[in-house]
Amino acid sequence: MPEHTRWPWEAWPPLLAGLLWLWLGAGGGFPGALLSLPPGVLLLGAGASLLLMPGDRRIANLAALGGLLGVLLALPAAAAVGLAPALALLLASAAGAVAAGAHAVRLEPNLDEVPEPVRGLRLAAEVAVDEALMASMLLSIPFPRHAEYARLRREAEEAREQFEAQGFLEKPAGYHREPPPLTRPDLRPARSRGQAYEHLAFESGYEPRAGEPGRERWLGYAPNRTAHAWVLRHPGAARPWLVCLHGYQMGIPLVDWACFPPAWLHRGLGLNLLVPVLPLHGPRKIGRRSGDGFLSGDTLDTLHAQAQALWDVRRLLAWVRSQGEATVGVLGYSLGGCGAALLASLEGELACAIPGIPVADFSRLFYRHGPALELRSAEQAGLLEDSMRAVLRPVTPLALAPRIPPGRRYLFGAVADRITPPDHVRDLWRHWERPPIAWYQGGHVSFRAHPEVRQLIERGLRESGLVG
Repeated sequence: MPEHTRWPWEAWPPLLAGLLWLWLGAGGGFPGALLSLPPGVLLLGAGASLLLMPGDRRIANLAALGGLLGVLLALPAAAAVGLAPALALLLASAAGAVAAGAHAVRLEPNLDEVPEPVRGLRLAAEVAVDEALMASMLLSIPFPRHAEYARLRREAEEAREQFEAQGFLEKPAGYHREPPPLTRPDLRPARSRGQAYEHLAFESGYEPRAGEPGRERWLGYAPNRTAHAWVLRHPGAARPWLVCLHGYQMGIPLVDWACFPPAWLHRGLGLNLLVPVLPLHGPRKIGRRSGDGFLSGDTLDTLHAQAQALWDVRRLLAWVRSQGEATVGVLGYSLGGCGAALLASLEGELACAIPGIPVADFSRLFYRHGPALELRSAEQAGLLEDSMRAVLRPVTPLALAPRIPPGRRYLFGAVADRITPPDHVRDLWRHWERPPIAWYQGGHVSFRAHPEVRQLIERGLRESGLVG
């Protein structure tokens, strides 16, 4: 069970760090005061809130964000306040962030069949990074305006009625149509920070069904109509392929290759790599940031984004297989982990599916992380979690039966994940009949720092025949 105390000790490091930033910044003239405001206000406000109102998840988000901002701004602050005070600000900010991470871990209940987090400095630091990332997402995601929730409720009701009549609530896999094969994509050489690869592009061709709510709006997202992927192929004889599905706000070559390192997967293990860009990401984005619109609370847009992702990936699979006898597996992280799990429910010929830290239920995720004002607006408009969950059943891995056999399924998750909570991984693991799973003692974004994750991935690739 989560531990609650009236005056949590984790409140004091961010509170004192915030005071230190504002005090030292004021002595550094205008530049020092300007630099001190973002970390100082965040740390002081979040620290005081942790002290007076412990238990609210958003407070730990903001405390961690303030702490990491303080760590980043301490060096430039040295020019205004001096080297020794800047070092003190750096250490105080780091302590504030780690304390926020420790507080976040302490708030979470222990879950059945999930290993208990082993508390310590490293775990608190990893969770602090999750918390800060969560805060930055919630501050930047363009959630619907209050007046739009009536439209969202109306669309959800119409879609639910249509899906029930068409049988998609009972058999959600039927929502996904068989896409036409991809035969002649546009392939051009590209390079990112020294990594040569091929940039593949093609017209997606995905369209929501005629009369489906949100169809015209979705088709109006012009950049999203062109699909993209990054390709790394070995010359000569045919090699196995690994489809790599990236996470939320990625879809940029530099970031994608960092998460799916060619030195390990391509050159080390000898695999051909295919990294599709998910809808609304990277060159397909429709907002200021990659991913805007995918997880903003617009139920139909989320449905169409994930459905189009599967459509595009299945077309790419047809292209891969058209080049000769090819063994293909799929590996996905976070949002891409959800896609990997869904793909395993539509494509029975996959050699393996390895979802990592996957989202298993979008509605559950929205109602956990959604800001209180957004959730209240949705509730007042009549858009309830039940309705959202029904409409999103076709893209919920827990609602679809996997088509690949149990021996080709693998999972990994973080025991202290603050972005995709571990109950998502556990529930998918149960739904998948308890395949091999690796739990690591860490947070969402630190999976590559844990050797058990790499071992699980390589085990899956070996046992499925992708790697000799």
